[in-house]
Amino acid sequence: MFWDQELETLPRPALEKLQLKRLQDTVRRVSQNVPFYQQQFAALGIKPDGIKSLDDVRRLPFTTGVDLRATYPDGLLAMTRDHSVRLHTSSGTTGKPKALFFSAKDVDNAAELIARSLVMTGITRQDVFQNMMSYGLFTGGLVMHYGAEKVGCLVIPAGPGTSDRQLMLMQDFRTTAIHILPSYALYFAGFLEQKGIDPRKDLALRKAFVGAEPHTEETRKRIEEAFGIDVYNSYGLTEMNGPGVAFECEHKAGLHLWEDNYILEIIDPITCEPVPDGQTGELILTTLKREAMPILRYRTRDITSIIPEPCKCGRTHCRLNRITGRSDDMLIVRGVNIFPQQIERVLMSMPQVGRNYVIILEGLDDMTVKVELSAVGFDGQVEHLTALQSQLVEKLRAELLVKPKVDLLPPGSLPVAEGKAKRVVDKRSI
Repeated sequence: MFWDQELETLPRPALEKLQLKRLQDTVRRVSQNVPFYQQQFAALGIKPDGIKSLDDVRRLPFTTGVDLRATYPDGLLAMTRDHSVRLHTSSGTTGKPKALFFSAKDVDNAAELIARSLVMTGITRQDVFQNMMSYGLFTGGLVMHYGAEKVGCLVIPAGPGTSDRQLMLMQDFRTTAIHILPSYALYFAGFLEQKGIDPRKDLALRKAFVGAEPHTEETRKRIEEAFGIDVYNSYGLTEMNGPGVAFECEHKAGLHLWEDNYILEIIDPITCEPVPDGQTGELILTTLKREAMPILRYRTRDITSIIPEPCKCGRTHCRLNRITGRSDDMLIVRGVNIFPQQIERVLMSMPQVGRNYVIILEGLDDMTVKVELSAVGFDGQVEHLTALQSQLVEKLRAELLVKPKVDLLPPGSLPVAEGKAKRVVDKRSI
């Protein structure tokens, strides 16, 4: 299914021509209206009329999260505040937040990308869409809400948490699609089990859209098996409008990044040099249609790679592999670089393991993985527990090249949250 088939299947030469025109317009606008970029351009000797090809994007300066915080609250605005209609911010957990302004066109365009993304997974105006993400300064809730409404869905702005209410809404209004955190989806599956609810028989759910926190393919499969539905991965970030930057189609074979709105690059995060298609690196994004706050070459810190082969769905916009982690989420343990998702991938591949876990780092470099056992499918005999523990230690050692300690816990032992899960607790000495 297509929302805008002509644009989504635009031949590559025409798509790249459109990108270049929009890039040139964006560079011209920021050079005229944004002092931050004026200073950067002057230092690098960049003239707007010097952008002649898409390769010239590499001449432009990077923009980082530090830059967004340094120019807070409105130092990157390309229009006056009275022409902006919405403000979103990051959490600000590391100091000042990153403030992102939207014009009316920006709001509509963000919703348009969501509509495009939802339709390519098979969502129609007949669907009842329960939005279980946070509303407010976080972009995920509102942007997805507007996009689902644009498709014509009946949207239920449930917000996060309050599982009893979520279940009531699903039952009373026959919810068919949900937007949910992957960790909360796992938690909610356990909640339904405790209530004696079989999602396949007792609910009308058919699709879920997960995002806003990293998760593995193994976690996706866990959610699909628990609910008996199709689960689609989405990618977005506040700095780029929120969700809808890239989305899976019905084939679930990579995330189509909407190249009429963004120029993507994959670089080596250390050397900042481009890497070949198929090779892993840091994702860099440049906005092409943003009115209020265009951003050039934003360093997302997200690690991924381009899938060079065309997709069976016929869309020409390139695909990204699943985000494997963030460069700033990387843990260094005994000199080895480790992403938490590597640990999750091993744990979620084991049917004897439950849905909740936590990684604890303490002392100098001691790692303990505490993980709950599955409530079903494991008999709990001591010799079997010992064998499972040894198996997990060896699988993790092979994946991480570091041997962790593994603690197996009864189901329900670890604290749970109805919001984002805290998977890493770092108590190491500084």
